[in-house]
Amino acid sequence: MIGLGIETSCDETSLGIVKDGKELLSLKIFSQIDLHKPFRGIVPEIASRAHLEKINPLLSEVLEESGLKLSDLDYVAVTRSPGLTGSLMIGAQLARSIHAVYGTPIIPLCHLQAHFAVLHLEGVEPVFPVLGLLLSGGNSAIYRIPHFGKMEVVGDTMDDALGEAFDKVAGLLTLPYPGGPPIEKEASKYVPGPKEKDLLPPLLRNLEQDRVAFSFSGLKTAVSHLIAKQPELSTQAVCYHFQKSAFELVERNLKRAVSITGIKRILAGGGVLANSTLRNRLSQFAEKNSLEFFSPQKKIYCTDNGAMVAALGYYLFKQGYSKSLDFTVSPVRQETYI
Repeated sequence: MIGLGIETSCDETSLGIVKDGKELLSLKIFSQIDLHKPFRGIVPEIASRAHLEKINPLLSEVLEESGLKLSDLDYVAVTRSPGLTGSLMIGAQLARSIHAVYGTPIIPLCHLQAHFAVLHLEGVEPVFPVLGLLLSGGNSAIYRIPHFGKMEVVGDTMDDALGEAFDKVAGLLTLPYPGGPPIEKEASKYVPGPKEKDLLPPLLRNLEQDRVAFSFSGLKTAVSHLIAKQPELSTQAVCYHFQKSAFELVERNLKRAVSITGIKRILAGGGVLANSTLRNRLSQFAEKNSLEFFSPQKKIYCTDNGAMVAALGYYLFKQGYSKSLDFTVSPVRQETYI
């Protein structure tokens, strides 16, 4: 079964073709980073225009690379939520057009779930239930996933997402946008002393023991105060302690989520998982606590991409899910289909 995945939720235009939900035939991504870099954030109008300009050339590229025609597709999966409405509409129109000409079933889906389905392209078996840890520029959450097509929120962010915090702290330190890669690079250069104290406070220290929640806006403020009070601190030191504080909360929340749900199989995804320090820390945490932990080995699978959309579309289509031309897009995540 061959499916096309279309992803246009934010600042990547991407199309991917996947066979049987686990074999990648082609993947193309146009990143808009350079377009948004002058503004240090996503400009919706610029994003929509870029999707419109790039989506048809990318479609031609994935078809050529895979050696397929549009008539060969068994389904077309497309991100319908969450995201920028204008951007989502570009992908939706392409899916509708393919359906109108070829009758190809449309699988509109939530791309947050797709971040977990992409792991099956790296050989991870679809065994449920699982915990889904999602850390990206717009999301920091843990879900209970009984099967593809349904997610139950275990814990969500109360303000900023972790990726957003990276960008804001990078701005405070005059590091390039997006902030994740330069902060990780600077942090990796720092070697703390044997008895060095934490420079930043633990996050959500008074959170109830039975609650899972993320909050990173206070961490950005704490970094700002730290820089003002101790201007002699190196950028490397600030980046190191910022990551340490942020990742401690991720680990603490994951431990609570396992305790609350009893689920010991964890799938992780989202752009922040491209951070090697975080992946290594979570892998060590899982080994210490006898948990199964999976995160993308290829950094391209951490980003929003068409392959993950096609992969999730396969599992939803197998369960009988599809929509007609009049499906809608939404900036709000959709947690349940089936």
